[in-house]
Amino acid sequence: MKDQANTAKFLDPFVTADGDTRAQVALSNPETLWFNTGTLCNIECENCYILSSPTNDALVYLTADEVTDYLDQLDTRGWKVREIGFTGGEPFMNPEMIEMTRRALERGYDVLILTNAMQPMMRKRVRAGLLELRDTFADKLTLRVSVDHWTEELHDKERGAGSFARTIEGMNWLRDNGFRMTVAGRTVWGEDDGAARKGYARLYAEQKYAIDANNPATTVLFPEMDETVEVPEITTACWGILNKSPDDVMCASSRMVVRHKGADGPSVIACTLLPYDPQFDLGATLEDAERSVQLNHPHCAKFCVLGGASCSA
Repeated sequence: MKDQANTAKFLDPFVTADGDTRAQVALSNPETLWFNTGTLCNIECENCYILSSPTNDALVYLTADEVTDYLDQLDTRGWKVREIGFTGGEPFMNPEMIEMTRRALERGYDVLILTNAMQPMMRKRVRAGLLELRDTFADKLTLRVSVDHWTEELHDKERGAGSFARTIEGMNWLRDNGFRMTVAGRTVWGEDDGAARKGYARLYAEQKYAIDANNPATTVLFPEMDETVEVPEITTACWGILNKSPDDVMCASSRMVVRHKGADGPSVIACTLLPYDPQFDLGATLEDAERSVQLNHPHCAKFCVLGGASCSA
């Protein structure tokens, strides 16, 4: 929901409220294809951009065969994708998560799984599957663990009492079993980037995690995504003003496959952050999804263009 300040903005996909030409982004260099495995999650965070929870199945579970279909489409369309990403919800809630991962790894892709490393990942069947994937594919598999803050107090404020301890337990299992692990945090606590990274560095040292706190690719600190905060619209003139290129924005290099509850099949979304906005649903196939994306949402400005963030590795 937009606040009063944004009421007149982000209405026309081609023209801003001031009458300027809205910026658009072409799929210039497809590097990552994301799969949303479903919005069900074992916890409900205080501010989850995708509204994941133990009851939200607005995006239903994808199947391994559906993933295979889109991997086949990658070959057909000639996209030079290097990475397959899995997100949710909590991906390990999906009963076919290990098989989906295997099918992507067998094609030679790097695979990134976004997880909270809690109970769904720690089930015996899942751990056995992960160990088999590790033995077969080694460092082609990376698990990015959500650690919203490097302190237990603030992490649990977002994710619920006891969440930090259970995530550390899962991370320790990943550490002890030689998995490649990275972290995703948030920048909502009033800390500057340097202070936050020092805090994560202390946590990694205490737990003996081989994660670089100062590398934005291995410790990703995401800006807050609050649609009630006023943000500017991005026009074609902004690229020169900001000294940025459309190629730097996430939708220039990625797409996400989802399956909406009640839909006949999966569809391809322009952005991992906007699975519910129909204007970012590009169609059922990768061919449909090759068209340009109009930056007609507050997240486009705050998260991607101004925040400079990306969900990919």
